[in-house]
Amino acid sequence: MIQGMTGMRKRVTIGFLSIVCLLVFSGLVSLVELGRLSRDTDDIMQANKRNIELAEAMLDAAHDHNISMIRLAVFGDRSRDSFCLSSLQRLEERLQAAQNEAPERSSLDSLAFAATDLRVLTDRYLASGAARSLDRPATFRRDSDGIRWYNDEYMAVYTRLTGSIKAYMISMQHSLAPRAEQIKKNAYRAVTPVLISLVVVIAIVLMLYYFMSIYFVDPVLRMNKSLGDWLAFRMPFAVKGDLKDEMAELKEKIDALIALSKQNKA
Repeated sequence: MIQGMTGMRKRVTIGFLSIVCLLVFSGLVSLVELGRLSRDTDDIMQANKRNIELAEAMLDAAHDHNISMIRLAVFGDRSRDSFCLSSLQRLEERLQAAQNEAPERSSLDSLAFAATDLRVLTDRYLASGAARSLDRPATFRRDSDGIRWYNDEYMAVYTRLTGSIKAYMISMQHSLAPRAEQIKKNAYRAVTPVLISLVVVIAIVLMLYYFMSIYFVDPVLRMNKSLGDWLAFRMPFAVKGDLKDEMAELKEKIDALIALSKQNKA
């Protein structure tokens, strides 16, 4: 279609098609970048939520294990054995899930060591004679040896475990900072094509305005004034300046029409 056009119409058509193509391209690029930005944001939010859930689950399991060990070691309540082991298993399952999903497993090394120490300490205590009273009913009398074991050995491991869980939460929060910075860069990247397109579109519009004024508006105004002078005062029809394309053809046709009018009057 454009190949069949000549002169001013072709220039105007190409100019406006360039604007449309540029806007469509910049819009598509922005949509792609915004989609990526949205996915990255969702990933960060989901990862943050998942890390918090895992940390809370590990803290809950550690707390339940601590309560069970108090009842077991201090009060000699062997009915808490199953609760003690089940809470420890929950802790290990959540730790394994965190290790599988963590970008760097090294951030969980201290927590894994603390959980292993807690498992070893628990198994050793349950297997020792201090906790072996399965053949008699549970007693709730305070055990001084159990209290001493709990304070001297268990609390050190439990405190290190809970501290490691909290450190894991903090490290996961800190690991989000680089990803948040990347989202910030992606946001600028999504806006940049629009800003560039805006600048280019303004430049194209100004160029179109300039060329339309030079090649269309000004020649039409000059021909209109000269034709008006000829009709009103019979002044010679003369248009200053170089006319091109359709404007030159229009001037030639007006000249021919004036010449024909003069011949008819003669």
